[in-house]
Amino acid sequence: MQDAPQNAFKEEAYELLSELEDSLLELEEQPDDHETISKVFRAMHTIKGSGAMFGFTTISEFTHEVETVFDLVRNGELPVTKQLVDLSLKARDHILALLDCDAEEQGQYAAQGADLVAQFQALARGGSAPLSPTPTPTTATAGNADKKDEPTTYRIRFRPSLDIMHNGTSIAQLLDELAELGDSRTIAHKADIVDLENLNPEDCYACWDIILTSDCGEDAIRDVFIFVEDDCELTIKRIDLGSDDDDMEKKRLGDILVERGDISQEQIDDVLAHNKRIGDLLVEANLVSRDQVDSALLEQQEIRKLKEKKKEKSQGASSLRVPADKLDDLVNLVGEMVTVQSRLSQVANQRHDADLLSIAEEVERLTEDLRDSTLNIRMLPIGSTFSKFKRLVRDISADLGKEVELKTTGADTELDKTVIEQLGDPLVHIIRNSMDHGIEMPDDRVAAGKPRTGQVHLSAEHSGDSVIINISDDGKGMDPEVIRQKAISKGVIGADDQLSHTDLLNLIFAPGFSTAQQVTGLSGRGVGMDVVKRAIESLRGSITLDSQKGQGSTVSLRIPLTLAIIESLLVQIGDGRYVLPLSAVEECIELTAQDIHDSHGRNLAKVRGHLVPYVPLREEFAIDGNRPAVQQIVITQINGQQLGFVVDNVIGEHQTVIKSLGPMYRDVQCVSGATILGDGSVALILDIVYLMQKASEEGRVSQP
Repeated sequence: MQDAPQNAFKEEAYELLSELEDSLLELEEQPDDHETISKVFRAMHTIKGSGAMFGFTTISEFTHEVETVFDLVRNGELPVTKQLVDLSLKARDHILALLDCDAEEQGQYAAQGADLVAQFQALARGGSAPLSPTPTPTTATAGNADKKDEPTTYRIRFRPSLDIMHNGTSIAQLLDELAELGDSRTIAHKADIVDLENLNPEDCYACWDIILTSDCGEDAIRDVFIFVEDDCELTIKRIDLGSDDDDMEKKRLGDILVERGDISQEQIDDVLAHNKRIGDLLVEANLVSRDQVDSALLEQQEIRKLKEKKKEKSQGASSLRVPADKLDDLVNLVGEMVTVQSRLSQVANQRHDADLLSIAEEVERLTEDLRDSTLNIRMLPIGSTFSKFKRLVRDISADLGKEVELKTTGADTELDKTVIEQLGDPLVHIIRNSMDHGIEMPDDRVAAGKPRTGQVHLSAEHSGDSVIINISDDGKGMDPEVIRQKAISKGVIGADDQLSHTDLLNLIFAPGFSTAQQVTGLSGRGVGMDVVKRAIESLRGSITLDSQKGQGSTVSLRIPLTLAIIESLLVQIGDGRYVLPLSAVEECIELTAQDIHDSHGRNLAKVRGHLVPYVPLREEFAIDGNRPAVQQIVITQINGQQLGFVVDNVIGEHQTVIKSLGPMYRDVQCVSGATILGDGSVALILDIVYLMQKASEEGRVSQP
């Protein structure tokens, strides 16, 4: 059994390997990013050093070989190639496998490790001579070699004179020399370039904006332009990132353009009266050029990136590693406290004691704050899950021979740790289906007038007490007629059944349903979307699908923020009380005896001009007793389908601490859990998804 230090090393190594995978994928897109190269090297170095310290000798020795190669990359002696990235990802997987196996099992990975080491050594030998010149200190930097400042980001505007190249000055060499001082990003302004017939090849019509992050100081930057300072307009300004508490909106695109002097604040205000992106509006108004907007956007992105790095450093310095089971215990204790607080409030209201009521209100306020703080501790950004799919998309693209790019937005959207853990598999299924069934082969995309590279877009955003996750692609979409014929052949529907576009698309959620023409390693066995639907519903979530033939498909997931404590609606049927998740409730309406008579036994209620089917829960649960003269219908919506539940009385909103029913009741399908009320009694949490499916199968509501 491993001791605590070894377990601590493994936890740290898992995090480092996850970051390493992300960094390698970033490096494949930006092979010259020195910061990313350094991140890869530091991750390898840390794993090697910590592994040796805690007795993971095999991991340490293997990682040392990989680190050696990236030391060459870091020193400019070896270029970043696809071959290097592929090999490094395999090495990352090998280290992960060594972490997951016991010491006696590591022998079976020896041959694989030796083969990878040999390939890395071959790469190192092949790159022993510098393939690209290693940056050497210039006259400008040599004088400042002993004076290094903190890394600072500068905005440099270099506007050379029209005849600057007449004396042999090389603009490209100046910009390259500037790039040697640090991380440099350049935008060229081309608005002043004349027509070809009027162009003099010896004249310089362009100017440049450079965003430079460097520790060499402003003097070193000016020294680069020392021989051309009389032949240009040069502006060097330090970009103020502000404090950690500053609002990022202070660095909006318009603010940057005003600060640069490209435009006035009055012109900004005038253009903002329109409802378009400010950059497009300013270009349309001929107030600034597209190059100026692109340059300002570049600065905005750089500020955001530096802010995020600064935030990560501050968070890393103040973070504390806590075992997940301790957090779970804390949430359980807070749940018990919420229940006790509810009982205290009920007793205080019954006794009409002013002092007791005051104490109960104070305890209620503190309990709510404690609940929110505790649940926030368990909240994690979903980006940790999103980042894992970059590797998945990369590998599947290679297997299918397709070119696919993964785009993500909303990675900072937070969800409960437990929810995130259970979302991984459903998202994998959906992304694999998008790439296999949706995205076309590159040549087919070109023939259809699309870019060769397909896109899978993964996004997340908050919506009330839920998070909406969209997985969309720009592939060929779904053909409803193909789905219809497949469903008829499988006996899912009849040949004469008339289904809407949405109903046809939702047939893919039927068990065993697949439109694949042949079975592959990715799909075609009819296992996938029905599993996804069940997994999402087990999280008390919902899933919807939209697809247009030739344009692509979008799968939308609505997931609750947490599975521990939910806002709910407490209702009563007979002597029993029941709970419905408030996130699914739309409204409550009355149901009278006359309404029941007018529906002629069809269980339909007229709600805002249209008919909504309802389920009388008193009959559904076979509850004895007389129903009240006026009942209540709780209108819910799941997956775009409305259904009402008839109850005797709606008590009101309730803060529900979810408790499992235990093994004796695991086969009870109409309830998903229970909660303890303030008076100590138990209320069952209704599984409205199951009740809706049951009503659909029995013909009381159309197929969702």
